[in-house]
Amino acid sequence: MAATRDGAPAPPPPDPGLYGPASVTWQCHGDPIMWIAGIRALYLQALHPRAVRGVMENSDFRSDAWGRLLRTADFVGTLTYGTTEAAERAGARVRRIHRTLSATDPATGERFPVDDPELLLWVHCAQIDSFLHVLRRSGVPLTAAQADRYVDENRVNARLVGLDPARVPAGTAALAAYFEEVRPGLAAGPDARAVDAFLCNPPTPALLVPGRNLLWRPVAALAYGSLPGYAHRLYGRTPPPAPVITRRLRLTGTLLRSIPAGLRWQLPPGHILKAMRRMGPGSRPSAYTLRTSAAILDRPGRA
Repeated sequence: MAATRDGAPAPPPPDPGLYGPASVTWQCHGDPIMWIAGIRALYLQALHPRAVRGVMENSDFRSDAWGRLLRTADFVGTLTYGTTEAAERAGARVRRIHRTLSATDPATGERFPVDDPELLLWVHCAQIDSFLHVLRRSGVPLTAAQADRYVDENRVNARLVGLDPARVPAGTAALAAYFEEVRPGLAAGPDARAVDAFLCNPPTPALLVPGRNLLWRPVAALAYGSLPGYAHRLYGRTPPPAPVITRRLRLTGTLLRSIPAGLRWQLPPGHILKAMRRMGPGSRPSAYTLRTSAAILDRPGRA
């Protein structure tokens, strides 16, 4: 252990957690466009019949969708910005819950565990693809190498939910190949359509209906529009042309990023501010630092 100038033991270095400020993930997950990316992930995940059935049978999605979305954001924030201990504890909790749950295959009637690696992999890949797609399409300046690094880094996320990182895509090409492989098994059955209907028109107290129509519906439509073409065909709803969606994503990203980060980060649960207090002001996340931070790619991934 190092010592201070007066001979006393030096305090241990701060714990960067599982990612740390040198990672692409640390710089990107504080971007406000991630909320739209999260909604896109829900749309995409619902196209796997078993995955969405597991959600429908084992969660209060319809009655507490907002709480579910916030809990997911809290989990991602803990994994990205929390201490190593906090991230490992959050992962252990998720694995413990999933081990106790099962659901019924809508096609065969077979019972299956919700922690089936096939389902966990689908949920992980749909989430990472959505995060990366919306970040880049909304104007976050990730190079091809940084995008690959992002996919690779998040294999640690996969490990925490119970997957073997060696079997998880480690780059954008492998991620695209995975989606090509699973596409024939995707479908927009009754469960997926229930998710679609909910996201288009979530139940809201009467006084909040105008706000839902003004704010939520355009956001949900933008998330839906950013899905790949095969997802639109499965859902049976044609979005505006791709260039229109891209322009709207860039405009939305610009508007959201114009809100001072210090103000946005005050909202609970405050993972980023806690991480900056722990790691120091140089740890402030900003995707735009990736323009000049080529050194971020100097060391291999930590997954």
